[in-house]
Amino acid sequence: MKTVFSGIQPSGELHIGNYIGAIKQWVDMEKNAAADDRYIFMMADLHTITVPQNPGELFKNTVELTAWYLAAGLNPDRVTMFAQSHNPDHPYLAWMFDCITPMGWMERMTQYKDKSKKQGESTSVGLFHYPSLMATDILLYDTDVVPVGEDQTQHIELTRDIAKKFNARYGDVFKIPNILIQKNGARIMSLQNPATKMSKSDDNKSATISLLDDPDSIQKKISRAMTDSGDAIVHREDKPALSNLINIYGIFAEQDVQSVEQAFAGKSYSDFKKALAEVLVEKITPLQQKFHEINSDQAYVISILHKGAEKARSISTPKLNEARKAVGFLML
Repeated sequence: MKTVFSGIQPSGELHIGNYIGAIKQWVDMEKNAAADDRYIFMMADLHTITVPQNPGELFKNTVELTAWYLAAGLNPDRVTMFAQSHNPDHPYLAWMFDCITPMGWMERMTQYKDKSKKQGESTSVGLFHYPSLMATDILLYDTDVVPVGEDQTQHIELTRDIAKKFNARYGDVFKIPNILIQKNGARIMSLQNPATKMSKSDDNKSATISLLDDPDSIQKKISRAMTDSGDAIVHREDKPALSNLINIYGIFAEQDVQSVEQAFAGKSYSDFKKALAEVLVEKITPLQQKFHEINSDQAYVISILHKGAEKARSISTPKLNEARKAVGFLML
């Protein structure tokens, strides 16, 4: 049996980068999975509150993120979906990991260094502690594979280091997980700045394609998307903006890069952008319709999370108890 674990923070509207780099990848993996493989996908709401959140928005975003999981095709009878805050095993084990993890390991985390520079004295202890909780998320479920974006690989390497240190001190309790990065599309870049990742928090709304954007908005954003000098539609290192658009087209049109280049050989940037907008609308519109249908029944969506939390705890609690016994805690 293989266990696959991943999650997304319920903060803001999802964009096509979230869909391509995470949810679509999960759906494809689950469809091709062996019968006894285990898939666990979490709403990472504990991670979300490392920065201030509006409580009503956090609740809404958690429900909507679950609805997107379902709309994309994840089967709740086959996949465990749960909200991180519904499982107290996560913060419990995170404290245990905090007590064996050197400060230096945490201080080297790139995301902490980048965000703390921006936030200054308002930086929360939770932001510093974030990678320890992420390690807990993964290790509680004997995870074999973690599909993540490239920006999270450092955190997974830290997870592996924490597991190895715990095992060296207390015995073989935790499985060492492996990282899975999708070769094409795992890192979708901003439409306005190909040097930065497409982000839900980008102030420039033209830089992202939201999964809730209407056809007119999609067409306008693609028409305004940055391109590179020259006129050839090719995927090259010296053409980062165009390469990003080709990646997006290839994922949604289900074509490899070479096929996209061949299809648009001799055509103009405007021809390519028009076709890209059309394929995005074609694929996103039915996804939106399914999302609205599912999200309209909030009670159903929440019931999926409740069932998922029960299933998640049935897996994580025995593992937590194994770790507690290894450390020497008195068991009731």
